[in-house]
Amino acid sequence: MSEQTLQQKLDAAGDLVTFLRNQQTGPNVYPGVPAEYSNWRNEQRGWAKTAVLFNQSYHMVELYVSGPDAEKLLCYLGINSFKNFPVDKAKQWVPVTPDGYVIGDVILFHLEEDVYSLVGRAPAIEWLEFHAETGDWDVKVERDERWAMRNDGKRKNYRFQLQGPNAMKVLEKAMGTTPPDLKFFNMATISIGGKDVRALRHGMAGQPGYELFGPWADYEAVHSALVEAGKDFGLTLVGGRAYSSNTLESGWVPSPLPALYTGNDPMLVAFRKWASGKSYEGMCSIGGSYVPETVDGYYLTPWDLGYGIMLKFDHDFVGREALEKMKDQKHKQKVTLALDNEDVMRVMSSALMRGDRAKYMEFPSAVYSMHPFDEVKCDGKVIGVSTWIGYSSNEGKMLAIAMIDPDYAEFGKTVQLVWGEPDGGTSKPTVEPHVQTEISAIVSPVPYSEVARDAYADSWRQKGKGQ
Repeated sequence: MSEQTLQQKLDAAGDLVTFLRNQQTGPNVYPGVPAEYSNWRNEQRGWAKTAVLFNQSYHMVELYVSGPDAEKLLCYLGINSFKNFPVDKAKQWVPVTPDGYVIGDVILFHLEEDVYSLVGRAPAIEWLEFHAETGDWDVKVERDERWAMRNDGKRKNYRFQLQGPNAMKVLEKAMGTTPPDLKFFNMATISIGGKDVRALRHGMAGQPGYELFGPWADYEAVHSALVEAGKDFGLTLVGGRAYSSNTLESGWVPSPLPALYTGNDPMLVAFRKWASGKSYEGMCSIGGSYVPETVDGYYLTPWDLGYGIMLKFDHDFVGREALEKMKDQKHKQKVTLALDNEDVMRVMSSALMRGDRAKYMEFPSAVYSMHPFDEVKCDGKVIGVSTWIGYSSNEGKMLAIAMIDPDYAEFGKTVQLVWGEPDGGTSKPTVEPHVQTEISAIVSPVPYSEVARDAYADSWRQKGKGQ
């Protein structure tokens, strides 16, 4: 019997909202590293106070795209401009459907002439693989699967990220020389532990840093050299538990649902017939208090995610016509919600009582599915959704990243986040029976970290550019 396609699985599922909300998959996992090296509070403080080393070698998919038509294909599928994108540059690459809704985002590296790699969650990568396989493109694709989906004990590359106030001091000591002065999202080849390392000027939690990658065989030599160099500068290793929370301060939404489940455009229909029932789209889960009538209610536009600055109509791309029609409409605004301390304590204290309890609030990331969506209300009206929630030890607050009606996006305004799923929860094993409650929150800037808003150059994170 042939393997079930995504379309066949969706046809058998019936109502897609119910299907995805009851999927058994929990939140994204971060294999290959301990949950905590020390404790997640100190690990969070490390990226704000000293320096941290994130190990990104295990949880992300990497796809290599090469050939004469590589850039043409990437340009055709991405909302980004490809003007001034030479070798040794990178960008956040965002594909959308023919209807203009976001599929996902990954980091795109221009490694060599006609050679690129994409690193991140699977949906955007699967969309590109589909077009490379079924379209008339002179390209070759090579997928380096994430750790959880392989059993050979190695990958093509290791991938580390060094960041924090002391990151440059650590890097200088590890290199034995002054690091190159690179602009944001530019790359250079450096030497660490006697190994050539590709270095991308980057950052994740609002602090300066570098993403460092190279052949898997060099993993131990480079990692050991960085750890040794960091001993004098407070370098902290970050485990999987704290890693998933760094987005709360930087403002990146890691969980847009790929908008591939519906739509009659031939391209979308063909993708669902091409994709496996065990693909990302076939296995992922949705959670939270927001329950739209149809799955389309979870779809997001580039503007909703703050990616309007990346959207360039200087090239033909899938979804361009739809986005041109949307561009002058009112769009949601991405904000941070700073949850009220007393309301958070009320939710937490309910776990110490018999009888009705609120949904348990995990620390530091209170996320129970791959795609969390919670209602945000004002005066009883639903004004948007929260898509990530957790605790920042650096800010001493429970924070949520949300997208709300711009009419309500006044900093300092009080809104309510609906915490918990309706009707006591779903069949997801990660959520216990509970009752819904509302948590007051203050509308705040995104990124919440002032350092992040000031430090990122030419990015949606910069002040005034998150629209």
